[in-house]
Amino acid sequence: MKKLLSIIILIFGFSGFAQKTVTEKQIFAAMDAQAELFLKASKANSFSIGIVKEGKTYTRHYGEIDKGKGNKANDSTIFEVASVTKLFTGTLMAKAVLAGKMKWDDDIRKYMTGSYPNLEFNGTPVTIKDLVSLKSGFNKDLPDRSELFKVRNDSTAFKVEKLEKAYTKEQFFKDLKSIKVEKLPGTVYNYNNGTVQLAAHILENVYGKSYETLLKENMLIPLKLTHTKLHINQNETIANGYDGNGVLMPFLPYSLWGSQGYLKSTLTDLTTLLKFELDKNNPLVQESQRDLLHNKNYWNAYFWDEVTVNHNGRNARKHGGAFGTQNLFWVFPDYNMGISVITNQAGDNTYGHLYNTVQYLIDDLKPFGQKLIGREIEKKCFENIDEGIAYYKELKKNKPDAFNFSNESELNILGYKLMRSGTVTSSIKLFQLYVSEFPNSANAYDSLAEAYFNNKEYALSKQ
Repeated sequence: MKKLLSIIILIFGFSGFAQKTVTEKQIFAAMDAQAELFLKASKANSFSIGIVKEGKTYTRHYGEIDKGKGNKANDSTIFEVASVTKLFTGTLMAKAVLAGKMKWDDDIRKYMTGSYPNLEFNGTPVTIKDLVSLKSGFNKDLPDRSELFKVRNDSTAFKVEKLEKAYTKEQFFKDLKSIKVEKLPGTVYNYNNGTVQLAAHILENVYGKSYETLLKENMLIPLKLTHTKLHINQNETIANGYDGNGVLMPFLPYSLWGSQGYLKSTLTDLTTLLKFELDKNNPLVQESQRDLLHNKNYWNAYFWDEVTVNHNGRNARKHGGAFGTQNLFWVFPDYNMGISVITNQAGDNTYGHLYNTVQYLIDDLKPFGQKLIGREIEKKCFENIDEGIAYYKELKKNKPDAFNFSNESELNILGYKLMRSGTVTSSIKLFQLYVSEFPNSANAYDSLAEAYFNNKEYALSKQ
């Protein structure tokens, strides 16, 4: 019965919950609090937050672009948005489908120049929906950067920059002929920039116009995204970006069509895009966020990282990571709220910090629904892990509908916070709870094994 109630709540937008009103003062207070936590945890120089709530926009900027220069970002600061570009490409593909220019189940080769008998798996072709869902089955990316990423350090970005600057469309199509489709298309997720570049080629063939022209005519001009562009003017500058060690990084080099991650934008334009993606009545938005492969509670739609149905209702997320900039773009239509956060740092843990920031902001500002259980027990777990775990069990018994107990990542994230803080024995106990709560999760055992290993309990880690 409880499971049925949860399903009804998700379908009808949590209509049974009493709603609360959040004031502008509370919104900015939540932004300030999370920015302080982010900058402290990440050691980043700069951080910007944009929130769209009930149609109103709220933006704030913190820190400085370049350490010691006092150059705080503002709503007009231009950032690299990297893979958020893919949402634009996905929307163009969705528009082509709605216009009848292509169909979900069409073989992608129908719209490609040249012959590619290799782009199929045992006679099953890669279709449009496989391509935009990032489930093409391709065995490698184009260009192939796998060798460069085997050993990652401060110089890796510069090596990738050199590779991509020299990569041409001619080489792309030559390499495309050597691609192997190793999995049945539509079955295995494979984040692949080459497939997004291929989508741009398909769009150009379908419309007979350049990708950049299509982008301007169908997205940038209609949405009035006046500061979003592939190529900036000579009098414009992009915010510098740094890696996790504070090393100044190069900008992403323009390559091929730029459809996979070359756009630059401002927080003003990103919040405008949030409003567009929150419009549940727009057929184009409905299509671009559609579950194409019938996965029900988790899917990729048109180049999204994830569209899912969970304790936050239906929501869609896209992460953009350049060499020295990362941003997280997330819409929560059931709350009529969207959040975009940007930092000019790209370290190993930057994405995790961005993810936590957005999760905490939505937790603070959503008008109804379940709260984060990991956040609720965190303080007690750091003070006394046994008391924290006891508190978790007490809440699950007495307030099962008040907190989100279904998302295993909550315990996983908290366990790693404990481990990184040096309290490894506490993290072991937390991960033991994780295993007991989610006994069928491979990740739970993997996390517990890592904690045992860090505590030099090698036999238990191996077990």
